[in-house]
Amino acid sequence: MTVESTAARKPRKRSTGARKASPKASPGARSEPELVQLLTPEGKRVPHPEYEEYVADITPEELRGLYRDMVLTRRFDAEATSLQRQGELGLWASLLGQEAAQIGSGRATRQDDYVFPTYREHGVAWCRGVDPTNLLGMFRGVNHGGWDPTANNFHLYTIVIGSQTLHATGYAMGLAKDGADSAVIAYFGDGASSQGDVAESFTFSAVYNAPVVFFCQNNQWAISEPTEKQTRVPLYQRAQGYGFPGVRVDGNDVLACLAVTKWALERARRGEGPTLVEAFTYRMGAHTTSDDPTRYRLDDERLAWEAKDPILRLRTYLEAEGHADEGFFAELEAESEALGRHVREKVRAMPDPDHFAIFENAYADGHALVDEERAQFAAYQASFADGEGA
Repeated sequence: MTVESTAARKPRKRSTGARKASPKASPGARSEPELVQLLTPEGKRVPHPEYEEYVADITPEELRGLYRDMVLTRRFDAEATSLQRQGELGLWASLLGQEAAQIGSGRATRQDDYVFPTYREHGVAWCRGVDPTNLLGMFRGVNHGGWDPTANNFHLYTIVIGSQTLHATGYAMGLAKDGADSAVIAYFGDGASSQGDVAESFTFSAVYNAPVVFFCQNNQWAISEPTEKQTRVPLYQRAQGYGFPGVRVDGNDVLACLAVTKWALERARRGEGPTLVEAFTYRMGAHTTSDDPTRYRLDDERLAWEAKDPILRLRTYLEAEGHADEGFFAELEAESEALGRHVREKVRAMPDPDHFAIFENAYADGHALVDEERAQFAAYQASFADGEGA
């Protein structure tokens, strides 16, 4: 499998015209729908009057680094999907198509910033230096995360939809009270935007001027529910009702995601409060490996978004500007394959899940019913050894 197997189609033409902004408007303050874009689907650089400065000094080496991040993240994700299909993982939530949103925003963070992810932020974890094989341990059922959140300022994955935004807001409020100049970023999806936890987070962060960036990856499908079932207005406009800025960025444009997130984080560190960033992107694959997206969306929609592939557009730009040659791409392909082998070997070396772990920590002091259920399950497991449960 090649690292760009989903990015082989030629990009379709689309308009890149931008709305004219009022000279007095500050970034993120306008109510009109706008998509911040610095790199078109055809791989053309387009300037932006407000966010250009945040990537103006980016070097060819840094551009190649962003490309490498996205390619290796996609390779890791593809390997994890294959491992689940082969019975090595219980479940996997793919990020296919969302690499630019995660890598761009992840690389905008500082080491002392704190990240609160959901369960799909594999690219952000990569940027924070978390061993990708640790992510797989949770989906294999052998740990609850496998990494120390304080080592990389990257919280454990959160399965409960939207609850991490409250954790992020509380942490950010604590930073403000301590006088720290770091910031917090909380990731969630378009589906989570309908959760009460997210609304409460917006309220508290605004009232207490918390240094937090809410980064919503709008991949347009909350499992089988389209975005129009979640909101009547673009998601970023919800921030206006709470009194802080909202910005919609092209979630398949790694440069735009980098620039907008840098701006939002710097704003938070200066004590100017929260920001909502809506990365408008697309989930190319299934919600998880237990989902079949062909049951609720059309192939034409997916094909149209594959033409906007975040990896392909950056490669096109790198080649056009002479920032990368065939040697670079060949070396990265080899590194990608090596990563895939490494991930597969590490997962297969992991122990099988402890079937009795589900009974642990249910109650602080134990419970008679849990003890009874544990004994029943033990008898059930033993029946297979005796041939009775076959």
